[in-house]
Amino acid sequence: MYKLVVVAGKMRGSEFVLEEGENSLGRDESCSIHFPVQGVSKKHFSISVTGDTCYISDLGSSNGTFLNGKAIKRATVTNGDKIALPDTIIQVVYVEEKKVVIHKRAQAEEDDEVDFMDPGNPPDSLVAKIFWAFKFKVMPILHGINEEYEWHHLFGILCAVFSVSAISLTIFPALQDSKNILIVETAKRGSSYADMVARMNNRALESRELEKVNVNFIKNEEGVKSFKLFDMQGRIVRPIEELNDNIGGDAFYSGALQWAIQTMDKKTAVLRKLLDDGEIGIAKKIMAFNPRTASEEAVGVIAIKFEPTALKVEAAKSRKAYLESLVTTSLVAIFFFGFVYYLTVRPIEEITFQIEEAIRGRRKNLDSRFLFRELSPLRNSINALLSRIRELNNEEDDEFAEEESDESYVRQLQEFMLGCAGPALILDSQKNLATINVEAEDVTGIRESASQGMSLLDVSRERGFAATIIELCDNSANNMGTNQQGEYDLQGIPYTIHVASLVGKDSFAKAFYITFVKVD
Repeated sequence: MYKLVVVAGKMRGSEFVLEEGENSLGRDESCSIHFPVQGVSKKHFSISVTGDTCYISDLGSSNGTFLNGKAIKRATVTNGDKIALPDTIIQVVYVEEKKVVIHKRAQAEEDDEVDFMDPGNPPDSLVAKIFWAFKFKVMPILHGINEEYEWHHLFGILCAVFSVSAISLTIFPALQDSKNILIVETAKRGSSYADMVARMNNRALESRELEKVNVNFIKNEEGVKSFKLFDMQGRIVRPIEELNDNIGGDAFYSGALQWAIQTMDKKTAVLRKLLDDGEIGIAKKIMAFNPRTASEEAVGVIAIKFEPTALKVEAAKSRKAYLESLVTTSLVAIFFFGFVYYLTVRPIEEITFQIEEAIRGRRKNLDSRFLFRELSPLRNSINALLSRIRELNNEEDDEFAEEESDESYVRQLQEFMLGCAGPALILDSQKNLATINVEAEDVTGIRESASQGMSLLDVSRERGFAATIIELCDNSANNMGTNQQGEYDLQGIPYTIHVASLVGKDSFAKAFYITFVKVD
């Protein structure tokens, strides 16, 4: 944590804690640090804090900002540096937070090697605890696989597993429901056959003469593969060619007999069973009235094996539907893989490209067009490292080297403007108006006599126009002065705006040359 301590001047003894990010100091009450001292500008300087790194930038103050006795525009500050303002000296102090130091020492004593994926203690909130468990208990399994296989291979496997799982969990239940409906309908059909046997052979059943029972109509029914009528002792009555045989040789028929004995008291019970080779087995007890007990009792069992063509057709349709769904989902998963993969890789490729540009001296900082919050800490760390490298390179010649002035660069562009036939204006390094020709005055409504030395945001009647030019200036500065262009309507007429910058020896943009071309 950084703070500013006033060591000399009217506000001696005052302390100001610097927040993470940009902190402005000046007489204006809108500044982060209100500093009401005569001679200090309304917005004198700003200090940006990024982790353990701290930068100071002069905000175009009237009396300048001095760091350790040197006038500066931008510089890195460290613990103990002194900033001189009119009638004031401010010292930069870095304060180590004790609780963080103690935590690190305790952690180091417990474990010599600290893992950045150390989960710590789980949170108290139930929702937060679920996310914590997923991140630190479930995901380490995938992280372990990622240590052995490339990320894109692992992501492809996850997409495949997701596709198969989604199809299995959604298609299978629907297919199973249709099969169950078919089995229920077949069971109702078999039950109706048993009821017909009871009605047609009422007298034979009451006299327990099962051999006189007529069940020939069953064999002629569509879908019936085989049937058996047997008594409660398991002796076959019909078909006639198997008369008095025992049913013990067939698993379904013997199972039907055991089921009938166990459900003797349940008059309407029906056994239905899905057999091998797409067959359905249906069994029902045949009930007859017993005059001695004045109640109905089971006298036999009719068991039928159905081989419905609809079940085979349904099975074929189910296989076809599953394969079609699997192929469709696989194609969607492939496109999804491509979208997510390249959406993730592109910002990383951008960072890699910008790092190479920074190494070659073509770029000062890393920025991004893509919104990827998780990469912001990495980008900030690299920017801090690049800034520190530039600072160290400057310190080889002069530890407190003054930043190069932009006056000579502005004069060079003013010479170029003398031969310009169209609207043009020049801004200095702080985006303040340096020069504007008559043609540009007519187009923009800005007058040089009343606006010279002032910020473009303050003198332009259209803030959108000023913001567009400043954005183009920043893009040109970040790309080693190359031309940047945009479009804006001025007085109802569309113009193409071209911005180029002159970059100094310290790799900072010193002046900006802006021209306007009417769009035909």
